[in-house]
This record gives sequence, structure tokens and C-alpha cells, in this order.
Amino acid sequence: MHVTLVPTGEEIEVEPQESILDAALRAGLNLPHSCKAGRCGSCRARIVRGTVRYPHGRPLALTAAEEAAGEVLLCQARADGPVSIETRQILSVTDVQIRSLPCRVQRMRPLAPDVMGLWLRLPAVEPFAWQPGQYIDVMLSGGRRRSFSLANPPHDAGLLELHVRRSGRGEFTSLVFGSMTEGTLLRMEGPLGQLTYRPGDGTVLLIAGGTGYAPMKAILRHVLETGIDRRVVLYWGARAPEELYEHDWLQALAAREPRFSYVPVISAPAVPGMRSGWVHEAVLEGEDDLGAADIYAAGPPEMVAAVRSELPRRGADPARIVFDSFEVAPDAQRRAAQAGQD
Repeated sequence: MHVTLVPTGEEIEVEPQESILDAALRAGLNLPHSCKAGRCGSCRARIVRGTVRYPHGRPLALTAAEEAAGEVLLCQARADGPVSIETRQILSVTDVQIRSLPCRVQRMRPLAPDVMGLWLRLPAVEPFAWQPGQYIDVMLSGGRRRSFSLANPPHDAGLLELHVRRSGRGEFTSLVFGSMTEGTLLRMEGPLGQLTYRPGDGTVLLIAGGTGYAPMKAILRHVLETGIDRRVVLYWGARAPEELYEHDWLQALAAREPRFSYVPVISAPAVPGMRSGWVHEAVLEGEDDLGAADIYAAGPPEMVAAVRSELPRRGADPARIVFDSFEVAPDAQRRAAQAGQD
């Protein structure tokens, strides 16, 4: 199917069962997006000509009225024929080229009971640039992909650091926690995503849930290690203390770096030195001037939704909230649902 992007006039070809967003990313166009599951609305665009369909029904983030008005979510939309879409391409924020490259697992290390650290090496002759906070897709068979944030900043580019959480029925995570060994060859595509560090003044407020810590770590290191004179505060939420798998390193960093503050938050009963409750509630209790902060959030969709809805009510500027919602891949969701029906 032929899709034209307005106003740039760029044209892409979309396979019948491929989303318009996936086709654009495959063509090297970094369109606005986050969750890729139709829940966050970041990939919202407008149909100028033609029609689209949603194989799994209208996405949650698109109302019937919005659909009738011609709005579309590109991560779920399939073209029914030639289509023109009015959207915007992210150029100034990322200023990098999306590439598909082979990579090799150089090192593996368990970070927590259900989190594995992977360090990937790219070919020495293939330059790869990204912005702190972005992610890559690991490519699977059949054109499927799994998204993982880069936990290291661009100035430390020797290896790509990923934090992979075990998923009960996840094909890739089953490989990571099963037969994968150092030396395994993979293929990745990236960099992707609009959660990137934005230069400015005021506090850099990082809010992470689970492995949403990975892009926050990249931004944290970027600010502290490249001489940027800004205060950085990290709130990291998890279910239990052992899931805050770099807690000791962060505590030590906060002790020696006066610009950095670290607030661990667990939803389990309180333990000494950690707050108990939801991470966005800890932010509301601990930060007095949200309007002066650039806010970055990554983690489970419920956490991201709470940050986006609750923090602006206390003075945060919605335009200064950048987020990445960690959704389960749609094909994995469908397999899990089918397995539950068996």
C-alpha cells in the first residue's frame, strides 16, 4: 500500500498487515510514538485521503468521535489502499539516522531475579549514534520486534547496554533467560523514540518504574558525566527492594555528587531508607516546584498515565513531560490471551 506523509510529501510502502508506523520506521522516518500499543496516543495523526482499518478494533486511546473526525493512531492503523496522512516527523530532537545492524551479545549479567543485563557489540565499521533516552528494537522472525531502552549514554558507546525483564510468555525473554549465551548474534534497529534529553535550565526530574530505569540511567549519566550544570533527581519505583537492582550504585553516586538526589520507592511495606507507595505519589510529596522541572518518565503504562495526569495538576508543564510507556508487544499480548483461553 502507498502512503504519503503530509506536509513533507515523503512516500512509503506499507505491507498489507504492517502498521503505518512500523513502515515509516522501517523507511528511516522517526514519527512521534511511544507505546506502540494504541494506549498512549503519541502517534496520533490525521487522514487527509483514503481509509485505514484496525485489525484488533479501535485502539483505546482513540475515541469514536476522534475516529469519525479523521484522527488515526499510526501504531495500529493498516492502510486499506493509497492513503495520505498528516503528521510530523521528528528531526530536530533526534538528529540521527535509523539503521538496521547486526550485533553480538558481548556480555550477560543478571541484574535482579527477573532482569538480565545485556551488552551488545556493533560492527566496528558501522557508526551508530543516538540520543540519551532512546531505544532500539531487537528484530525477531516474521518481522516482529521487541523494544529495549539503551541504558548507556552516547559518550560511552563501546557497547549497547540493555535491561531485559523476564516475561512469562515472551519469546525473546525466554531466549535471554534460557539458551542465549555470550556470542549470540542478533539484529537490531534504531535508534527510536522521542524520550530524549532536552537541554535547558531547571531540575531534570527522572521518574522510573521497573526497567523504565534504563533510559533514566542514560540521561542521568549524560548530564552528570558531560559537564551539564543541572540538578538531577531520580525517583525509581518497584515492587520490592531487590528489584531496584542498581540501588547501591545510585546511593553511592548521590553521596559523592551534590547535584544528584535519588529516591527509591517500593510498593511493598516500607523498609529503612526507602519510601513506600506509588512512585508518582512520592514525586508529588517530595518536589515543591514541578513547574520548573523537565520531567522524564518511563515504565508501566499505569505509572506513565498517572504522571501525565497528576503532575500537571500540581504545576508541572505538560509540554515539559517526556515519556515512554513500556507496553507488552501486541503479538505477545495476543499469544498470551490465546493461551489463557486454551
